[in-house]
Amino acid sequence: MACDKSFSSNYMLLSPEKVGVIDLFRILIHSDVGNRKFVDSSGETEESFQRRWIMFVSVLAQKLLLLVAKPLSGIGWAIEFWLNLLSSNQNLGGLLVNCLRGKPVIPHKESESFISIIGNLDKRVELDTRISPGEKEYYAALSMMASKASYENEAYLRTTVTQHWQMEFLGFYDFWNDYLQKTTTQAFMLRDRDTIVVAFRGTEPFNADDWCSDIDLSWYELRHIGKIHGGFMKALGLQRNEGWPKESPETKPLAYYEVRKKLKSLLGENDKVKYVLTGHSLGGALAILFPAILAMHGETGLMERLEGVYTFGQPRVGDD
Repeated sequence: MACDKSFSSNYMLLSPEKVGVIDLFRILIHSDVGNRKFVDSSGETEESFQRRWIMFVSVLAQKLLLLVAKPLSGIGWAIEFWLNLLSSNQNLGGLLVNCLRGKPVIPHKESESFISIIGNLDKRVELDTRISPGEKEYYAALSMMASKASYENEAYLRTTVTQHWQMEFLGFYDFWNDYLQKTTTQAFMLRDRDTIVVAFRGTEPFNADDWCSDIDLSWYELRHIGKIHGGFMKALGLQRNEGWPKESPETKPLAYYEVRKKLKSLLGENDKVKYVLTGHSLGGALAILFPAILAMHGETGLMERLEGVYTFGQPRVGDD
């Protein structure tokens, strides 16, 4: 069953799992992209060689990423474990001493002290004390730290939010990608007085699924909005068969629908409570895209309660 594309006026979808070597190279020679098995497009031809080249590179890169997904993940796990092994034993010298004693400290991935590769690049935890609540820069600074923290596990996030930031931790979530048939999108939520912050996780360096979402240059054109990046839509909750129905029939947790439901339950009827969306890289793209889908579904109540969208890493979601 093909995806319901009634929400879109035009579209161009790439399916790397359907591509063959000969078919892929034909797209560089022939403009009849509509005849390619791995292309589903509202237009039958694409005369621009530059655009066909971009399609070629996008599909080829996704195929290569899918081929190296497991070894790439393994390399990432090894680097991450080694960095945490060193920090758990203070340093390399401490690790050697503890090994000689037969008591090395082994890090556990789900513990509050385990830090991702991104976290090891910047180990700051505390908020900037020079910026106080109520100041113009406050939520931008909080969003930056939340975006950085979003790469970490639930135990780390809970400890950081409740003990270091003195805020309420509302939950950590794994969301389903209906196209990849696995959980690929993560986010967490916190409450700071009368504001709820939703932080989407960005691209993890050794996660092939995240990179595939980034370079999947499929697109949908939404009326009055423009062309939107297809990979980001899939990560946010676009459904393979249903498209973007206002209410999801999917039993798996999809990011857009679950975050929307959670926000509605938390915001309630208290107009003083607002919310902020944030994220870095892929996470920033999802934060930008979320209000667009709210607008498409006529969710004016939630749109009016949106305090701001703070993104980092220059995510590009669409192009008119």
